[in-house]
Amino acid sequence: MTLVRWEPFRNVASLQDRINRMFDDAFNKARDIDENAMGAWRPSVDIFETETAIVLEAELPGVTRDDITVEVENNVLSLKGERREIREVEEERYYRRERIVGRFHRAFTLPVDVNHEQIKANFQNGILRLEVPKPEEKKPKKIAIQVEN
Repeated sequence: MTLVRWEPFRNVASLQDRINRMFDDAFNKARDIDENAMGAWRPSVDIFETETAIVLEAELPGVTRDDITVEVENNVLSLKGERREIREVEEERYYRRERIVGRFHRAFTLPVDVNHEQIKANFQNGILRLEVPKPEEKKPKKIAIQVEN
């Protein structure tokens, strides 16, 4: 008889992978059925940093500048808006509709305290670019040491 060492957590990782795949499959099938009903439109966003700022770029095709709201509160940057439906074609003449319309809301926690008044926003060719300046780092305060004789 061969002894096998019992490792209770050996299969936990593969179990987690199977559960993740199960949920991904379920939600992807539901999204394919009717994305508009689920409110699934979430604009793609890239966030990166430069030497002086944290930059957020969001893809917002078909959204006008007036339909976008950007707010910062308690170090959370919120991007809200709406892509409106343009009715140029009668509903029964569509063969396929994949573009999603409706409201969206994305929120991102900023890694540092920022000055709200210094945020710059630029909207061009369907790309919203927000530049959040990094605060000046607090320099250490030097304390003079006095020597008593």
